Amino acid sequence: MKFTTTCPHCRHPFQTEYLDSGVHDLYCPNCGRRSVLFIRKHRFETLFDLGTRALMDGYAREAVVNFAAALERCLEFYLRSALLERAAQEHRDLDAVARELGATWKLLVSQSERQLGAFAAVYLAREGRAPEFLTPQGLGADFRNRVIHRGYLPRESEVQDYAARLFALMNRLLEELGDAALQGTLMQEREYAAALEALPGDVVAVFEEHPGMFRTPRGQAEPPVVPVPGQDPAQATTQAATRPPGGSQPVNARSPNARPSANAQPLNDAAAFQAALKERGTLISELFSGKAGR
Repeated sequence: MKFTTTCPHCRHPFQTEYLDSGVHDLYCPNCGRRSVLFIRKHRFETLFDLGTRALMDGYAREAVVNFAAALERCLEFYLRSALLERAAQEHRDLDAVARELGATWKLLVSQSERQLGAFAAVYLAREGRAPEFLTPQGLGADFRNRVIHRGYLPRESEVQDYAARLFALMNRLLEELGDAALQGTLMQEREYAAALEALPGDVVAVFEEHPGMFRTPRGQAEPPVVPVPGQDPAQATTQAATRPPGGSQPVNARSPNARPSANAQPLNDAAAFQAALKERGTLISELFSGKAGR
C-alpha cells in the first residue's frame, strides 16, 4: 500500500510504499535529492490501518487478511514489551535482552500455535490470570480460517464484526500493557537510531507519525521538531529531522507488585470500533488517498 510523503528539500508531495522495516530510502521525483523517512508506527498498527482502508474501500476479504495479521503482531508486541519491562525492572541490559528475544522468536516465527503458547505464558506471568480470550471464538479464528484458507467471500457486515472484535481485544491488551508499551517503542527507536547513525551527514532524516486507529503510547513528551533545510521554523510541525532517543534505561517499568487489571473479560463493543472509525477513518483514508504529485 502506498502513502503520501513530502520531500524535505523542495516540499514536493509524492507517493511511496510502506516498507516492513519502517525505514524508507527515498529520492524525490521532482528534485532528485535523497532523504530517509522513518515511520513511527508499529507493524500491528500499520496492518490494522491497511485493513481499515480496505474495508472502507469495499475490499472485505482483503481486509480480513490484514486484520488477522495485525492481531498476531499485536500479541507479539505485547510479549516483547512485557519481557522488556521485566528486564528493565531487573536492571538488565536491554540490548542484550532484545537480541535474545529476537533469537528466540526465530524459533517461533513460522508456527502460529507456538507463538500463541509463548504469549499465553507471558500473559499469565504478567497479569496473574489466564488469557481467557485465546479461544477460537474469542479470536474469531473460525471466521478467519474460512476466509483465508477456504476462500469464503465474507459480507461487509461480517468483516465489520470481526474488525470490532479484534479492535476491542487489541485495545484491551494495550491498556493492560500501559507504560510497558513504551519498552517496545524504545526498541524500535533504537533500531532507528542505529540506521540514522549509519547515514551520510548530508542526508536529511525525516520522522513521521501517521494517524491510525490505535493510539499506542510513544513517549511522555513529543519529540523535538527541527526544521529541515530551507524550511520556515514556524512551519516545522509535522515532520522532524531529529535523532531518536538512545540509551537502554527503563521506561516507566511497572512495579513487580502492581495489581493486574480488573478487566478480566475481553471487550467486544462494536461501538468502540465504529467510534474510532468515525474519528480517525477520514485521516486513514487521506493517508492512502494517492493524491500526490508524480
